[in-house]
Amino acid sequence: MASFDLLGRRWTLRIVCELSKESLGFNELRRRASNMSKSVLSLRLQELVDAKVIHRDNESSSYELTPLGRSLYVALEPLFKWSNEWAAALGVNPDDSHDTELA
Repeated sequence: MASFDLLGRRWTLRIVCELSKESLGFNELRRRASNMSKSVLSLRLQELVDAKVIHRDNESSSYELTPLGRSLYVALEPLFKWSNEWAAALGVNPDDSHDTELA
């Protein structure tokens, strides 16, 4: 149940999804989720670091998925696929749906 609590927090899945593609810094993560406040992003990043899902590289000041985070993303891929199908059924562009958290 703890994993559902962590993953159910607003923006958490978006962060995991964005970091599955590449390592990103704070400002770039915030840019990719334009509605996220700095304080919420900071909190979510710290929660994910504490949970060992992501790691902060102090040299580059970027965040990346840990091996545990990568395995989480693999486990979530069917959910992301379903989410894209759902967005299409609703007539929403899956790329746009990230900001409304449909995908």
